[in-house]
Amino acid sequence: MYAVILTGGKQYRVTQGDVIYIEKLDTGIGETVEFDTLMIADGGEVKVGMPLLDMKVQGTVLGHGKGKKIIVFKFKAKKNYRRKQGHRQLFTKVEIVSIGGKTIEKPAAEPAAAEEKLQPKPAAEPAAKLPVKAAPKAQAAKPAVKSTAAKTPAVKTAVKPAAKATPKPAVKAAPKAQTAAKPAVKAPAAKTAPKKPETKKK
Repeated sequence: MYAVILTGGKQYRVTQGDVIYIEKLDTGIGETVEFDTLMIADGGEVKVGMPLLDMKVQGTVLGHGKGKKIIVFKFKAKKNYRRKQGHRQLFTKVEIVSIGGKTIEKPAAEPAAAEEKLQPKPAAEPAAKLPVKAAPKAQAAKPAVKSTAAKTPAVKTAVKPAAKATPKPAVKAAPKAQTAAKPAVKAPAAKTAPKKPETKKK
């Protein structure tokens, strides 16, 4: 059994127990909401409204929230016009409870299996003690057999004294040739202009 409902300008195909996200409703969490019904199909029987049916679909509000963020961007070429804006659509989460006044009961959970009474188990008989064999003693280590071969005396090698390095005479650097000092060039004396004879004024 399913129905087609109308809410928020949109149509939704729902069945009992569905959880849908619709446009935001001004209802509190836990309240019951009724939706306009366009069609109800129950097996081979289909009822279509003209435009709506008298039967209603009921749901319970589970919560409110915001959808995924989208970007709204406006642009005009060659006009230096740019506008960027974000948007998150509000929604209401609803669970469908009944369709056309008929509430479909959910199958009950299977009853838990009857608990069996725990009877005390008889204590286990202690295992017969087996004779414990003593660990065999470790055999004493036999002394090592000394070799009868005669020891050969170590041959001492004569160490030759290291040859002393003869010091090499230091090589003196050849004296640099003294360059003859050049005679200083005298600058020519500045010529003084001859004095003009003084003329007596009359």
